[in-house]
Amino acid sequence: MIAPERLPSNMARILLVEDNEMNRDMLSRRLIRRGYEMLLANDGQQGIDVASAELPDLILMDMSLPVLTGWEATQILKHRPETAQIPVVALTAHALSSDREKAMDAGCNGYETKPVELPRLLETIEKLLRERGAS
Repeated sequence: MIAPERLPSNMARILLVEDNEMNRDMLSRRLIRRGYEMLLANDGQQGIDVASAELPDLILMDMSLPVLTGWEATQILKHRPETAQIPVVALTAHALSSDREKAMDAGCNGYETKPVELPRLLETIEKLLRERGAS
């Protein structure tokens, strides 16, 4: 498991589940600069473990992950009482409408394609956090 990066902040804690080190590093740094506290995981199982232990305010879930896919990990998280209410945003290079439907059917609350457009992702994050009352 990757150690969480913590900064003093009143902002929400976001779990980023991403197996690509460059993508994970780039996105987490950009979100930390915006005041978010980041928790990180390399694969679907680690994502479940970190989410269950830390109960983040929101999860950014890559869909193409080793061990458990993002679809599988999201389904597991959405069926656990302690993590079911955590919003999950799918991050994927799969851009077909059927891929979006598959992510939403798995329990995702949002869907963003890669490469990530940060302003649009931030809008999605802020909207879901407002709905949850976490920011």
